[in-house]
Formats: sequence, structure tokens, C-alpha cells
Amino acid sequence: MSEKYHPYVHGRSDRESERLHDQASGLSVLLHDGTIYPPGSSVLEAGCGVGAQTRILARNSPYARFVSIDISPDSLARAERLVKAEGLTNVTFKQADISNLPFEPEIFDHVFVCFTLEHLKYPLTALERLIELLKPGGTITVIEGDHGTAVFYPDTRDAHHVIDCLVDLQRMAGGNALIGRELEHLLNDAGCVDVSVSPRQVYASTHIPGSTDAVKSIFIAMIEGVGEQAIAGGLVDSKTWDQGIRDLYRTT
Repeated sequence: MSEKYHPYVHGRSDRESERLHDQASGLSVLLHDGTIYPPGSSVLEAGCGVGAQTRILARNSPYARFVSIDISPDSLARAERLVKAEGLTNVTFKQADISNLPFEPEIFDHVFVCFTLEHLKYPLTALERLIELLKPGGTITVIEGDHGTAVFYPDTRDAHHVIDCLVDLQRMAGGNALIGRELEHLLNDAGCVDVSVSPRQVYASTHIPGSTDAVKSIFIAMIEGVGEQAIAGGLVDSKTWDQGIRDLYRTT
């Protein structure tokens, strides 16, 4: 699908790029535990963005070959600079649209998709097309969030309201911020076999070093980033928005 059909609701600012890198590094153990590809295998990373996950994948599997694609040339340029700066040589970048992939069927051993399906209008179609690229016996790894599962204390109506604004904006843009709960069904419907889905819980506490700072730099920063859109779109007034953000910070 082209950019106009699935706009990136978080924007492509420097701040958003920084948040994505904080997210990837802060959740690397949680998300990438066990995601290691055999030497010589070919892996397609669909929707690499600014390369936040790319560098972790490439470091963890130095003898696998990665092709990382994204629809945004600006994001690809950032990703390529990052990977080059870290001295990683096992990644090739290519601008591509998931709805019109420039590859022959059955050429990849593995496909990796992270925080991409949530932005697509037709995630099932995207999965079907990606699966067509797998060799017989190949695997696909899909990681997505579910912003409707946030639980915190103190719990306030305004805090939930600002989170709901992100969910609503993403739905209006054609995406689904609650897609995490649908993954098993989507993978089954796409024709996958031996599907295994495991929820990964993020828990923040003052007794866990760095966890509350991670909530601020990853989750709350993500919500804050859509404030102007939410207010301009009439989803919330500025007073309620400011209070909701303050309440989220108070939970940390």
C-alpha cells in the first residue's frame, strides 16, 4: 500500500526517530530473545523504518543476510547511515511497498516484521504477500503492540483518554493500534502453520532500574507525539490533553 493509504501516525521527525531507537534498545531483550537466524540464511525485514530493529537483528545474526525494506526513502537513508556507522555489512536496503514487493516468490528463508502491520489498512493481505516470498519451510516473525492493554496506577480517566486519542488517530489513518490481540488469527488466516503467539509484558517499577525512564521515553513519548493531531482533530481539548499527559507521567 502506498504512503497515502497508510500514513505513519507518529510522523517522521528527529524526535520520533530517537523514540524508535529508545524503543528498540529498551525492549531488545524482550522482543529479540531467540530471534537469531542461521549462518547463510536470507532474511527479509519488512518495514525497517529508521533501522532501530535492523541493527539489533544484524548484530544478533552476523552471518545471515538481511534485505531491509521500507516505503519511506528518508527513513531508509537514516537506517543505512546507522548500520554503516556501526560497521554492519550484512544488510542491504531497498525502497519497496509491501503491496507491490519487487521479489520473486520463495526466495527468503525468513521474514521479520516489527511494528509495521499496525499501520496498514490491509494487514492480512500484507501477510499473505510476505508469506509468498518464503521458501518451503521458511518462518515469519511478527511483533506488534496493543495500546489498549496499558494498566497503571494512579488510574485516571484523562490518562486513558489521551491513549485512546492515539488509538483513534491510528484507526482514522487506516491502521490498528490494537492489532496485537489479533495476531494469532491473522497468521492463521494468512495460511501459516505451527503458529505460536506469546504476549510480552512490560512492567515498570522503581525497583527495576531504568524501567520508569523507559516508559517515559518510549510509551509516553509516543502518546505525546500525537498531541497536536488529537487537539486539531477535535478528539480532545488542550486542557484535558495536558492533564492526561501529566497523569501518565505521575504513574511513573
